[in-house]
Amino acid sequence: MVVPSRGRNKESPPLKPGQQQQQQSPGASPSRGRRPHSPGRQVSGGARAMRKGGGGRRGARGDPRGPYREGPAADGERDVLGRGPLSLLRVCGDRLRVFVVDRKAFITKADSKIWLTFLLAVFAGVLHWCHITTLFENDRHFSHLSTLEREMAFRTEMGLYYSYFKIIIEAPSFWSGVCAIMNDKLTEYPLVINTLQRFNLYPEVVLASWYRMYTTIMDFLGVSTKTCWTVNRGKGLSPVESCEGLGDPASFYVAVIFLLNGFMMSLFFIYGTYLSGSRLGGLVTVLCFFFNHGECTRVMWTPPLRESFSYPFLVMQMLLLTYILRIPSINTGSLIALCVSNIFFMLPWQFAQFVLLTQVSLLVCFILMFGNSMLLTSYYAASLVVISGILEWSPKVLKRRKREFYVWVIEGFAWLFGTVTLKYLTSLVFGIADDAHIGNILKSKFIGYKDFDTLMYTCAAEFDFMEKETPVRYTKTLLLPVVLVVFGVIIKRAIKYILWSLSHTGRYEKDERFNHGELVFHALQLLAYSVLAILIMRLKLFLTPHLCIMASLVCSKQLFGWLFYKIQPKTLVFAILALMTIEGSANLRTQWNIMGEFSNLPQEELLEWIKVNTRQDAVFAGAMPTMASVKLSTLRPIVNHPHYEDAGLRARTKIVYSMYSRKPASQVKRDLIKLGVNYYILEESLCVSRKKPGCSMPEIWDVEDPANRGKIPLCTLMSKDSRPYFITVFENSNYRVLKIPKE
Repeated sequence: MVVPSRGRNKESPPLKPGQQQQQQSPGASPSRGRRPHSPGRQVSGGARAMRKGGGGRRGARGDPRGPYREGPAADGERDVLGRGPLSLLRVCGDRLRVFVVDRKAFITKADSKIWLTFLLAVFAGVLHWCHITTLFENDRHFSHLSTLEREMAFRTEMGLYYSYFKIIIEAPSFWSGVCAIMNDKLTEYPLVINTLQRFNLYPEVVLASWYRMYTTIMDFLGVSTKTCWTVNRGKGLSPVESCEGLGDPASFYVAVIFLLNGFMMSLFFIYGTYLSGSRLGGLVTVLCFFFNHGECTRVMWTPPLRESFSYPFLVMQMLLLTYILRIPSINTGSLIALCVSNIFFMLPWQFAQFVLLTQVSLLVCFILMFGNSMLLTSYYAASLVVISGILEWSPKVLKRRKREFYVWVIEGFAWLFGTVTLKYLTSLVFGIADDAHIGNILKSKFIGYKDFDTLMYTCAAEFDFMEKETPVRYTKTLLLPVVLVVFGVIIKRAIKYILWSLSHTGRYEKDERFNHGELVFHALQLLAYSVLAILIMRLKLFLTPHLCIMASLVCSKQLFGWLFYKIQPKTLVFAILALMTIEGSANLRTQWNIMGEFSNLPQEELLEWIKVNTRQDAVFAGAMPTMASVKLSTLRPIVNHPHYEDAGLRARTKIVYSMYSRKPASQVKRDLIKLGVNYYILEESLCVSRKKPGCSMPEIWDVEDPANRGKIPLCTLMSKDSRPYFITVFENSNYRVLKIPKE
């Protein structure tokens, strides 16, 4: 059977809903008043009732009754006791029946609100899962690609991460696969490295274990996990085999990532609902995310990147933190859940340290990553130490009865100066420079600092300043105007409180003092994300979703209760959403209209040539993205790769990239031989491409090596004639393989 599909044809071969305990209904308006003084006080609203009773059908209980009561009811009990046991049982049965009926009505009403919220959250999650799955398939035509093409589709660091998943699932056993990646000999030849310590690979370990369990169980049950086809690629190309189903490793890998990010959208709905106190807030959050989808995430284009695994747990952490800031007393379970979400956020992503607030998760992640030095000497760790010192010593040094404004200014400068100083000192003492490039990137933003490593980052668009079009796109969907209004209201109330607290020395209620603490926290978090996104465009993936969360507060009675007396909340919200839909729907149509098909014939030829014509232990060097593909698809040793967050690896990469400098060929050859390189993959495009002024490889080398400025780049000479220092053994339109003869 031939199945036509775009440019390719396929030929076929002959929790049941449980009663979950909830501490607060996401749809209920939060209440922060005094605790009930008397046992018999009525508790109104789903949120307080659920918190008092424990939530769910089993937990919603009435208030305990005292042993003595006065009045007619007490006289009635004495009369009943005097009539005998049968009368007593009859009366108790009647009262129990009335009690159950009353409580059942209340529980049913509370449960219906909770379950409706969770059902809507599940629907939002499924919708997002379908959306990103469709976009990914439309862009790559992934279901019709061969195994090699799917691996090539995971370019740069994506291919590097996926290669470890592949190693574990192809190993004789799971533990032998884990042992192999903890004693890796292929990634930085001739070094043996623990990749779990270096590369945040716990997602690949977990997914590999799930894949092995899934295929083992399905094989035991005799259930087929994949269907393979012969795909006719046309254009005179040879047919390839393509397999669909979760039994295919690449399909399983991306399917789990998309399911996790579908779950993330469910969390966003619950988050928006809980923060705003209305399910309309959850709706606003979800629709804003969809309308600004291209600015919120890139999981549909680059699934294996670390943020695809990490960011959903940041959403969970922010939701838990909002809950902790809102409740009057913190319980141990909430802190444990917060710690777990922090750990799950930090383990997959090396940049997670910049947005976390708790110390426990840092210690646990440091242990689980086998003493990763970048965590120990990070700005995050230094900041935590300085904050602890300020909290301990500030009340003793700056002795004041009230918190005056100048005290806050002094503490702010002390935190900034202390963090930078302590970070520098710890790096100096421990001799660790793995994250020195981060400081250099920040220096380049403010004072124009340049060196080879910094330019390798800042010449990439994702590490440049935020593009000017981004705020314009926010404005067209009304996301930015709505959030600015919300932000202005929060700041106005916060300033009003600060001025009041500075002018009053008397006692005031603790509950009133912290009444809007979670809202102020979100406003300050928005400022922090804005600064990060402006400096480094890639980090707008933190900013845009947080804007969507902040937009939910347009439904908050705490902020806009005065307005809701004049206009119905639903009328206002749906009017805003209708205006958002004009540009938002256009953005969605643009995404849905993207149709492509992955193909990289030059690289396919290169990889096939390497498999056939080189020894298994032949060592390769070249551009970082290409090296990831060589390691993944050919399992040949490489000396450099795209994970640039290591000082030693950056030094190796500089040596490898000297092929694109103006240095003498003899010097470059000697340096490559010292690394043990047998073959060098030269890409002429890197020699001539220029993303922006000063960002071609020869221009970057002019900053690092001014002594040779003005000479012809070595890559240009090698493209014409590689002799006598190198021997060209393979060549096509994009790649040239140079064999390095031993001296």
